[in-house]
Amino acid sequence: MQNKPLTGIRVLEFGGYIAAPYATSILAALGADVVKVERPVIGEDFRRGVDDQSPYFIQYNGGKRSLSVDLKTPEGIALVKELIPKFDVIVENIRPGKMDALGLGKVDCALLRPDIVYVSVTGFGNGGPLAQRPAYDMIGQAFGGVIAVLSDEGNMQPTGTCLADLVTGLSTATGVLAALVGRVHTSGAQHVETSIAEAVSAITVDAMTQLFENRSVDPSRQTRHPQALTFCLKTAGKEFITIHVSSSQKFFESLIQAVGRPELKTDPRFATYTARVENYFELAPIIADEFLKKPAADWERLLIEFDVPFSPVNTISQLRTDPQMQWLDLYEPERNGVTQVRPPWRFDGVRPARDVPAPKVGQHTREIAAEVYEDARVDDLIENGVLYSGADRNTKVEASRI
Repeated sequence: MQNKPLTGIRVLEFGGYIAAPYATSILAALGADVVKVERPVIGEDFRRGVDDQSPYFIQYNGGKRSLSVDLKTPEGIALVKELIPKFDVIVENIRPGKMDALGLGKVDCALLRPDIVYVSVTGFGNGGPLAQRPAYDMIGQAFGGVIAVLSDEGNMQPTGTCLADLVTGLSTATGVLAALVGRVHTSGAQHVETSIAEAVSAITVDAMTQLFENRSVDPSRQTRHPQALTFCLKTAGKEFITIHVSSSQKFFESLIQAVGRPELKTDPRFATYTARVENYFELAPIIADEFLKKPAADWERLLIEFDVPFSPVNTISQLRTDPQMQWLDLYEPERNGVTQVRPPWRFDGVRPARDVPAPKVGQHTREIAAEVYEDARVDDLIENGVLYSGADRNTKVEASRI
């Protein structure tokens, strides 16, 4: 049986794109009942007009239920307010002030559920000169220093994945878990706030440390390589291998034995850690030239034999099928053409899984609304477009074909 520590916790999500939905997808995998509030008919933007077939929507919304309601109507707001007392957590990533304007801000919701955990995810926080500035992943990476740290000095380039959104999702999920634990000791509602600007500090904290170690050098892609003694090395084939020998004398000596260059041990340029840091850019091409002489399989055998910390540079498709990743059981079985990534924890040796696929727009509208309204009232709201139920749409379509 799966150990799902959030079983019994209910989360109401007003989220879009990645940061907040990724956080709530983690909570769903941990056992929480996550209800995603979406616009009628089209739902969240990441559905991209193909409902539950969008790979991005599937990845960040598996395991949730969908409530499709028009929040521009008083009746829609009234329904949500009726539901709030039944939920433990609200997660929203709408621009600051918008939830307050809807009557669904932290103060409003705390009146309905006094111990609510209310979570706000923004681009730059709810105050300051940038509070109302729109922010997406690459904006967060640029503002937070990620692009600078991962680019060469003088040649800034976008990175290859959504680091800012994903670390914000993890930051958000961590904040929710802390607040739920803290609820045991705290009376009243808790307002958990994070932003892309804050969350990316988890990626750049080492670079910030470098800045104080080397005060004259702003960290960039290569500034950490000497300190960590890392190398990304092309082999005789197409494969690359990464090595990290850091400050350990043992691992450096193991590396030079593996490459057949024992004389480097007594070379004054490389004999000590401090010397290797100072002369890294002389050492790096020596090691690189050696790695061009053998294929990756030979190097892997030698590096294992000499106990050198290394890894092949995996592509994402290689990572998905790697035997170690299969043992870690990190990926869901493929559904709807997408492999969902499970949370990076195991409990008593078992990794929590999302038991149900991503929902269609409004797939669960009826059953969720029925928690607070009679069937006739739900029918009326659907008929008047305040609520949207995908099941009713399908029924009507089938009836029209008869």
